[in-house]
Amino acid sequence: MPTVIGISGALRKASYNASLLRAAVELAPSGLSIVTHSIRDVPLYDGDLEAEGIPESVRVLKDRLADADGLLLVTPEYNNSIPGVMKNAIDWMSRPAKDIPRVFGAKPVAIMGVTPGRGATMLAQNAWLPVLRTLGTLPWFGPRVQIPAAAKVFDAEGRLIDEDTRGIVKKFLEGFAEFLARTKRSP
Repeated sequence: MPTVIGISGALRKASYNASLLRAAVELAPSGLSIVTHSIRDVPLYDGDLEAEGIPESVRVLKDRLADADGLLLVTPEYNNSIPGVMKNAIDWMSRPAKDIPRVFGAKPVAIMGVTPGRGATMLAQNAWLPVLRTLGTLPWFGPRVQIPAAAKVFDAEGRLIDEDTRGIVKKFLEGFAEFLARTKRSP
């Protein structure tokens, strides 16, 4: 069964993006496993810290991603772009540079996101593309999951309650699962 590492780019436990990631785990089609991984313990990148050795939290995340069949980024949008903590985690996982092919090379990646406002994370999702290209991933360009007005689709406990949105997420994950299957068969 293909395994995807799912990462939310928000640290707040009650984050809508963390809730969307939990919904993705719930709505994943049979035959696809989404394993969530927090970036909460990833320190700010510091070359001096790297010189002492890759932090354990980063090493574990890198190894899990290297062993996974794909990556699901659930991104907030901060100031019309990528959230710093999420970019920091990706930057750490690219260290040392010789590890990039092992961790990211030809790794299928899907992006989705939710925001309380009307922007629906479109700019953040677009801002991830040059980063993913640089790392040598295989971004999946299926139908986007860009959810605006989060308070209308999630309940107070963070459950995705809007049936139309649940259908969109489910269809998105089915498409990503098919993409994983196609890329696995490709030589």
